[in-house]
Amino acid sequence: MVSGEKKQMKHFITFEGIDGSGKSTVSKLVYEKLKNNGYDAILTFEPTDSPIGKIVQKNIKTHSDPFETSFTFIADRVDHCKKIKKWLDEGKIVLCDRYAESTYAYQAAQMQDIIDKPIKWLKELSSDLIINPDRTFLFVIKPKDALARIKHRDELIPFEKIDFLKKVHKNYLALARGDRFLKLDATKKIDELVKLCIDDIIN
Repeated sequence: MVSGEKKQMKHFITFEGIDGSGKSTVSKLVYEKLKNNGYDAILTFEPTDSPIGKIVQKNIKTHSDPFETSFTFIADRVDHCKKIKKWLDEGKIVLCDRYAESTYAYQAAQMQDIIDKPIKWLKELSSDLIINPDRTFLFVIKPKDALARIKHRDELIPFEKIDFLKKVHKNYLALARGDRFLKLDATKKIDELVKLCIDDIIN
């Protein structure tokens, strides 16, 4: 960056990480802080609460065929991106709890013994149909520590089992390459993580 050049504020930000990483908690607090400081922000999430998104949620809970889950995830995202584009065109800051990398990391873990290079295959399905974020925060935590955080949940879904989360964790680390990604130590205090995210978005 040239000396004296002002960095451009980020407008489309995604929060990624395995279950129990704290990304949902932090994304909500970042949203509240931005709103309280006068920024026009939107907090959204995937799968969405649209009819397609509800099918995705059902597929996750019932451990449906990974291809069916992947296609419904992508259909939900393509529809979601229409709303995201509208918000961005209106000048809003859009925060999204889970986005494309979640599909690549989770569904590729399901497919790794079924097809060759599942992440590459999943990316090619929708890369031209979705919006690229300005920043993706990846909350990094050891799967055993993440699982310890969510052990109180009444019923863990299939995606919240240690062996599976290890595969997802590995996929996330492989995906987080390039300037768009910022890896955060998810074991840090929540307030510290919120500040790191806020500072990165607006400065």
